[in-house]
Amino acid sequence: MARIAFIGLGNMGRPMCDNLTKAGHDVVGFDVVAAARDAYAAAGGRVAATLAEALADADTIISMIPTGKHVRAAYEDEGGVLTHARPGTMLIDCSTIDVESARAVSKAAAEAGFVMVDAPVSGAVPAAQAGTLTFMVGGTAEGFERARPVLAAMGPKIFHVGASGNGVALKICNNMMAGMSMVAISEVLALAEKLGLDHQTVYDVMTVSSGNCWALQSYCPVPGPVPASPANRDYQPGFAAAMMLKDMRLSQAAAATSGAATPLAGSAAALYQMLVEHGHGNKDFSAVFALITGRLTSA
Repeated sequence: MARIAFIGLGNMGRPMCDNLTKAGHDVVGFDVVAAARDAYAAAGGRVAATLAEALADADTIISMIPTGKHVRAAYEDEGGVLTHARPGTMLIDCSTIDVESARAVSKAAAEAGFVMVDAPVSGAVPAAQAGTLTFMVGGTAEGFERARPVLAAMGPKIFHVGASGNGVALKICNNMMAGMSMVAISEVLALAEKLGLDHQTVYDVMTVSSGNCWALQSYCPVPGPVPASPANRDYQPGFAAAMMLKDMRLSQAAAATSGAATPLAGSAAALYQMLVEHGHGNKDFSAVFALITGRLTSA
């Protein structure tokens, strides 16, 4: 059993805490937003009023925080994790942030004598609730082996993908692909409609043909073919368009920093930007099909 301080009690963090608790770990949660702390406490979770209180007895710290700026503040600021964590505490950041921030925090942690990994996730809220997340872990072999038993309580697929920052790098690449492929299949389905093809026929043929992809097979952006798809519940997330826009922007920042050419990703990012600008950032990212076909109006 690990004594875990979990920082970040949002839509992902709360179910991750629930699964850690179900696995027998001793979990205390903290969030800078009082409403998030109150919601977790109301659901039966143990909550700390301050970060220092959360960290007091922890041997493992897990964070799920929105941006690189927030992660750096939580760990590096005076009064943050690197100040209050006990010597020998294992640090695991599951946030999806920029590569530079992930590597900077890991470097600061190492200099302070801590072992830290970046372990962003794939699977969104449904997988967090079901305990089926996929983890992409960047860091040392020692860090990976120490983190793996804890991560296993939240998902069965845990990959060591290299040095610090590589977990975040792979997560960015993965979501860049998901974002582009959703746009691609949305354009295909829109064209198929105009050519007189029905959605089910397109799905049946393409899922066993060379055009198959995850966005079609498992997350089809039109109602009907995939019952569990957000398209069948008015595009309720799922994975919100605003979150996909965040990840696509991370991909473009990473491309600019590394000198990679990603014109398709840039075009896809512009469509998610339109979804958000039209007031649909809280819709699932598969609603890009409804945007392309003119079935979404400004909120």
